Amino acid sequence: MALSMTDRALAERVTPAGRDGIYAQVALVALGIAILTLSAKIQLYIWPSPVPVTMGTFAVLALGAAYGPRLGLATILGYMGLGALGADVFAGSGSVHGLSYMMGSTGGYLAGYVLATAALGIAARAGWDRSVVKMAGAMLIGNALIYVPGVLWLKHVIVAGGLYHADQFSSVWAQTIAWGVTPYLIGDAMKLALAALLLPGLWKIAGRLRG
Repeated sequence: MALSMTDRALAERVTPAGRDGIYAQVALVALGIAILTLSAKIQLYIWPSPVPVTMGTFAVLALGAAYGPRLGLATILGYMGLGALGADVFAGSGSVHGLSYMMGSTGGYLAGYVLATAALGIAARAGWDRSVVKMAGAMLIGNALIYVPGVLWLKHVIVAGGLYHADQFSSVWAQTIAWGVTPYLIGDAMKLALAALLLPGLWKIAGRLRG
C-alpha cells in the first residue's frame, strides 16, 4: 500500500511555527497523555476476560490520526514511559504498577497501541483523515495492530501462567479469543465508527475557522 506523504496531520497543520510551535507541541503531548490516562480509567470488565473494556482504543486511534506519526509517537511513548516508571496511567493498574503491570495480560495490547499510533499517524499524513471511508479503513488497520500483539501475548500469559481452563475451553486459542477478542468486538466497532467520523468532522471545523 503506497502512501503519498504530502499532507500534514490536523495537529501539525494548526500548530504555529517557531518557538511557539514547540511550546504548543509540548502542551499537546501532555494533553494527549492526560486523555490516554482518563480513557484507560473508563473501564468495564466483561466476564470471563481479565482484560477490561476501556476507551483507550478510541483515544489511541483518534490521537494517532489527529497528531500524526511524530507527535503521536512522542505522546504514546511518553504515556508508556510514565506507566513503566510506576505512574497509575493504565486500566486496572491500581494495585500493580510499572513493568509488572505491562508484562501482564494487557501487555500485548499496550505494544499494539504504539503500532496503531504510528499507523494512524502515517495514514493521516497521507490525507486519509479527510474522508470517513478512508479513515474507517485506517481505523480497521489500527485496530488489527492492537489485537494481533495483544492476542499473541495473552496466549503466552495463559500458557506460562497455567491459566488454561481445559474444563471450559476446547483449546488455549479458544480461551484466548474468548478472553481477548470476543468481549470487545461490538464496543470496538462503535469506537472505531466514532473515531472515523470525528477526524473528518474536525477538519471541516478547522477549515471553517481558517476561512
